[in-house]
Amino acid sequence: MRAHWGVENNLHWTLDMAFDEDHCRIRQGYADQNMAILRHISLNLLKSETEHKVGIKIKRQMAGWDSDYLLKVLQIF
Repeated sequence: MRAHWGVENNLHWTLDMAFDEDHCRIRQGYADQNMAILRHISLNLLKSETEHKVGIKIKRQMAGWDSDYLLKVLQIF
């Protein structure tokens, strides 16, 4: 039981720290669910990139600043 909550709390903490999910103001229709799915996909892609040994938040910022790194994270080339 504790293992389940540990995973759940770790995921929520990561999403909140890297994507500031708790302060998201999206509420109309299914937009909040769609954004949650996009955040989970982004988190999985950022975790799968192992060349840079930095946190998820820094990787997310690097992907926003450098389009070559973004393509690498998206595994396009």
